[in-house]
Amino acid sequence: MSGQGKRILLIEDENGLVVTLTDRLTKEGYIVLHAHDGAKGERMAIGGPCDVILLDVMLPKKGGFDVLRDIRKEGVATPVLMLTARGEVGEKVVGLKLGADDYLTKPFEMLELLARIESLLRRPAATSAAFTTSPVYSFGPFTIDFQKMEIAKKGEIIGMSAREFQLLRYFVEHRGSVLSRDAILNDVWGYNAMPTTRTIDTHVTWLRQKLEDNSRLPKYILTVHGFGYKFVG
Repeated sequence: MSGQGKRILLIEDENGLVVTLTDRLTKEGYIVLHAHDGAKGERMAIGGPCDVILLDVMLPKKGGFDVLRDIRKEGVATPVLMLTARGEVGEKVVGLKLGADDYLTKPFEMLELLARIESLLRRPAATSAAFTTSPVYSFGPFTIDFQKMEIAKKGEIIGMSAREFQLLRYFVEHRGSVLSRDAILNDVWGYNAMPTTRTIDTHVTWLRQKLEDNSRLPKYILTVHGFGYKFVG
């Protein structure tokens, strides 16, 4: 069994799917917790530890995107896999910008769901544990509060999307290391979440616009030509 007692929070209101997923995930060794609506799911995500959250987009009482946004604001860093019947690219972009780690469109194959869950669980433990003893990190005029998911420049909060914050956190946790685009894509975006590594360059550009005095001559997020990036803050 691959689950080995890992806890999965399933926030889904489709009873048939709940039964199917709970049965299969339990057989794989996972402990499945369930919420039938978004409001209860949000309370469970904030109130108790779990290893992966499976979050439907269309939910009663509170929609999945709103749940995702609010749990990220509360500092919940648990990997989130969005489940939805919608297939439009725009919906995926919304979820990823709000802080989703992966996205799966219904109907889906159970083996693909299991593969994506396993991919989220394989992410380096340092990503979630690196700042448990020191949740605040400073460089230059910037201060990052990892619990609040906020970054400030000389005390002024800087607006930043959840994905931009996740990327910055990843850079800080691996500061001084040369990181390939493929490694960044796999560790920050997750299994098959984006089609190319070009999206990383785009997000780095956005980060530089917010962090660098001159984004064309960066001093914090350096380009390693032909390979990737290095954070030296």
